[in-house]
Amino acid sequence: MDALKHIAIIMDGNGRWAKKQGKIRTFGHNAGAKKVIEVTKRVSQLGIKYLSLYAFSTENWKREKSEVDFLMKLLSKFLKKELKTLMENNIKFRIIGDLSKFSKSLQNVINNTIEKTKNNSGMTQILAINYGSRDEIIRAVNSIEKETITQKDLENALDTKDFCDVDMLIRTGGEKRLSNFLLWQSAYAELFFTKTLWPDFSLEELDHIIMNFKQRERRYGGI
Repeated sequence: MDALKHIAIIMDGNGRWAKKQGKIRTFGHNAGAKKVIEVTKRVSQLGIKYLSLYAFSTENWKREKSEVDFLMKLLSKFLKKELKTLMENNIKFRIIGDLSKFSKSLQNVINNTIEKTKNNSGMTQILAINYGSRDEIIRAVNSIEKETITQKDLENALDTKDFCDVDMLIRTGGEKRLSNFLLWQSAYAELFFTKTLWPDFSLEELDHIIMNFKQRERRYGGI
């Protein structure tokens, strides 16, 4: 069995979780942010090298402006608060996605978190913000100045060029689709879908999924 080096998570279900509590969607996003810290610490403790989290997609701009504005403020607040956790747990912070659409103040917070954690040598937490895999691939192709592009050329131009491919991808919330997340990098990932809404996703369930992963045989197209 291959070692588990890279976990990717589509954190779905914050809004539905809030509705079940009789609350507005933003209540669910706050709960989801707390769960990110909890899961990040656990994955770090397990010695896994990379954790990629789908936080805000290129399609999420279509949501109500009030919700988008809240998510931008929550991201800034989350990063400022999470910096202590990252430093205490020796975790490096990186992002994938197109930052150009974010405000200068939010870009500064993001870049500050990257800079402050750059010398940490433990796990790398990768936050996908304003990210879409198709957008990433198009940006990568347009940045390569060659007539004939090899697989290596493209991989070196992707946002994830410094990270290994995804070994295991988890989606919470009950939906069974990738939603434009790390399509290239998840070509041979083991996929796990759970009905659990993201704020309810427990460390016990995470451990169970990891145990299941370790029992699978990955052939990469071979026999």
